[in-house]
Amino acid sequence: MDISDSIAISVSALDAQRRRLNVIASNMANAQSTQSVGGGPYRRRDVVFQTTSITPKFKQAFKQAEFGPGGQDGVRVARVIEDPKPGKSIYDPQHPDADKQGYVKMPNVNVVEEMVNMMSASRAYEANVQAISTARAMWNRALEIGR
Repeated sequence: MDISDSIAISVSALDAQRRRLNVIASNMANAQSTQSVGGGPYRRRDVVFQTTSITPKFKQAFKQAEFGPGGQDGVRVARVIEDPKPGKSIYDPQHPDADKQGYVKMPNVNVVEEMVNMMSASRAYEANVQAISTARAMWNRALEIGR
């Protein structure tokens, strides 16, 4: 694995974490949405990551020799899923979405949990930015040695 591969791996992680942050922001923005396009309250979403190969095909033979068959070196968002947990029902007979008993079905979004997820994704994003910066610094030092 050379320095460009390590940068490519970090770039794939940056993209995956950016998409995760977008989903988290959507969850937080809809934490009080009692109506959605599909009907009913908003359903919390989460991303599912999957490993992926980002190396060019001609490098794949060497990669398999190095890491064994099926060696993966990047990450991507495989899909976005809805959380099956039910939301809370609150008593508010004045709400326009209240049922006959006066209860309103709320989204299954926990804002505190989403903040923790956002901090985790942000830290992972920062770590990958730092990895790219370190790889660039190593690359520049190698070029200086060659002079």
